[in-house]
Amino acid sequence: MALITADRERFPNTPWQLVETRHEPGNAGTLETLFALGNGHLGIRGAHWAAADADLPGSFINGLHEIWDIKHAENAFGFARTGQRIIYIPDANNFTVVIDGEALSLAESAVVDYRRSVDFSTGIYECRITWQCRSGATVTTTERRAVGFASRGSLGISLEVSADRDVSADVTSSVINRQDQPVEDHSAHDPRRAGRHAGRVLLPLRLDGGDGSLRLSWEAAESRQRVGLAVDHWTSAGHQPFDTLVDQDDSSVRYVLAVGADQPFLLEKSISYAAGRGVQDSGQDAAEAAEAGLRAVRDIFAESEEHYRGYWATSDIVVGGQPALQQAIRWNLFQLAQATARADVAGIPAKGVTGSGYEGHYFWDQEVYLLPYLTYTNPAGARQVLEFRHEMLPAAKVRAKELSVDGALFPWRTINGLEASAYYAAGTAQFHIAAAIAFATNRYHWASGDEVFRDGMGSELLIETARMWISLGFFGTDGLFHIHGVTGPDEYTAVVNDNLYTNVMARFNLRAAAALDHVEISDDERQLWAAAADRMQLPFDERMEVHSQDNDFMTLEPWDWTTPRSKYPLLLHFHPLVIYRHQVLKQADTVLAMFLQWQEFTAEEKRRAFDFYDPITTGDSTLSACVQGIMAAEVGYPKAALEHFTDAVFIDLDDTHGNTIDGVHIASTGGVWSSLVSGFAGLRDQGPVPFFDPRLPADWEFLSFHLKIQGRLLLVELEDGSITLSIRDGEPLGIDVRGQVFTVGNDPVRVALEPVPVPEPTVFPSGPPTASLPVVRARA
Repeated sequence: MALITADRERFPNTPWQLVETRHEPGNAGTLETLFALGNGHLGIRGAHWAAADADLPGSFINGLHEIWDIKHAENAFGFARTGQRIIYIPDANNFTVVIDGEALSLAESAVVDYRRSVDFSTGIYECRITWQCRSGATVTTTERRAVGFASRGSLGISLEVSADRDVSADVTSSVINRQDQPVEDHSAHDPRRAGRHAGRVLLPLRLDGGDGSLRLSWEAAESRQRVGLAVDHWTSAGHQPFDTLVDQDDSSVRYVLAVGADQPFLLEKSISYAAGRGVQDSGQDAAEAAEAGLRAVRDIFAESEEHYRGYWATSDIVVGGQPALQQAIRWNLFQLAQATARADVAGIPAKGVTGSGYEGHYFWDQEVYLLPYLTYTNPAGARQVLEFRHEMLPAAKVRAKELSVDGALFPWRTINGLEASAYYAAGTAQFHIAAAIAFATNRYHWASGDEVFRDGMGSELLIETARMWISLGFFGTDGLFHIHGVTGPDEYTAVVNDNLYTNVMARFNLRAAAALDHVEISDDERQLWAAAADRMQLPFDERMEVHSQDNDFMTLEPWDWTTPRSKYPLLLHFHPLVIYRHQVLKQADTVLAMFLQWQEFTAEEKRRAFDFYDPITTGDSTLSACVQGIMAAEVGYPKAALEHFTDAVFIDLDDTHGNTIDGVHIASTGGVWSSLVSGFAGLRDQGPVPFFDPRLPADWEFLSFHLKIQGRLLLVELEDGSITLSIRDGEPLGIDVRGQVFTVGNDPVRVALEPVPVPEPTVFPSGPPTASLPVVRARA
């Protein structure tokens, strides 16, 4: 059921904010995700400040995790050994406000007026509530929050209490260690959700406090990672704390005072976290390191405003005449900034820093779905993510040896570089992560021109992944190169032979490595890579005249499409072996291959593949809608393209997959960016020059955006019947529009576009679904 779009009175359509104008019980955890703040390093969920009004509150630091030994019911060589899970760091967003003896909460108190918002243009969260107290007083509380950007470990919170008459106020500001608090089990056996640890995780190292200040630090019991926290409080009129209490799980600063009608009480809470390699390597007390990062709350707010002023100047995507989509697009772009801006040399978790979903792990998502956005809006950020992958090379080489292959085998899901996927069929078997890293490496160099990266880390990544592919695959008796025993992006078909996506991307990887001029590559190795690429097996079904997802996919039994919607996603209602036996997809697979390797397939091949696979793709994965929409646009289906795009842009805002409570689907937000830039504007890269083949939806007045490409800032403006290109910063650039190359400089170049005809969809030979048919027993 829709959330944001279902009640536009409660959630008005505002172009630069997400606003809630009325509080209602239910969906609190989902809204905590939607109103979360972050900078890629530090994140805080959008929970209300009162404990009674929060569902799944918490704060996170990217990469800060605990580990444990994975216990396999039936063990085997090479299984993942070490579990990794992101930690709930001690959370500073906690207040109790007692007015004339009444503890204010949305659950128990009378609310006269309510409004909360997160402002995309400033990164500031604000919640203003007017309460009718039992004492007769009308009291307004206003909380504002922002995370730092220049100071990435900083968080600023202000809480103002005002009243229409003199009241007695008792305000407590707390820091709570949520990681070691008992919580309700939200998992319901949903593998997408994070678990909890059996024993205590955060062991206190330092617990100091006094006069409204706290200096605290902890160490994770098994990973030994440390986190430090420094908190200072400032109040209007110089109110002194009533008391300051320090505890390993609940530290607090309390103020007891009178609030007059003309004297609001303002409490500012400056928080600074320190964690990561700098703290570990220096041996410095983590609380001291955090103290060095303390900033005045007003300065943190100013940092946030300055960051987003610069961000939107070159990263905004504007759609004309579609206000509801415009708000949703900006919310998605805002989430991308919050997940990546100050991640620095680190991975991007599947939920960013907005929740514990997928246990804070890094997947192939970041290379295929996030790095296109980063590469063209924040190239330095893209380079840092690839540097992080490069740091994993030693562990990836060890992992390759465990699986009897050469080169480097990167983990399917990880935080610390070790494989954390306990279910190998849908984890380790997804060797295609190697090609995703190679593809992102090649795209970054193509788009940025960073020769230093290409000649160093980039070449190493391409070479070691190519060595993995050449040892994983083999030349068969048919003379073709085969790759067996793998799982492609579609996790509803697992451990198959010659998965088309895997083979296509491995072919790209081998060719990119073979093209390098590098001292480590021998002539024999280069020739072997080129031969494997040229002879790569690409399954094709002659009867259907369509590329098969793998060697056996076309022989599988069709799924029973009368299965009720209540049984989706299938992974929550059917054993994997049931799903694996059928022709049914979790997400785009072959279609994704044809998008990424756009030059390798004909228009007819792409259209027939889309026609065949789109109807049997459940969309149970949030990674699916954006890719299907991009390819629907390319093959000429504008209605399907817009429908898939709309599904993608509202995945979290409407909680269409039912797990937004665990955090934003960051890869999907990256897919929204690609849907606009690569889908409707038709950008394709890694060719001789940038290529555009636009497909503007009929009801859109225009589409405009910037790309940072090859040292230039390119402005793209798309209208009905034309595309206009201009370089805002940098030298002229050759750009291909539908096969004609133009030299684009400071003066706008307008290119007329002919309408794209809508083709007749392919009709494939098929019978009725068989999975639900009764068994017919032959008579004796």
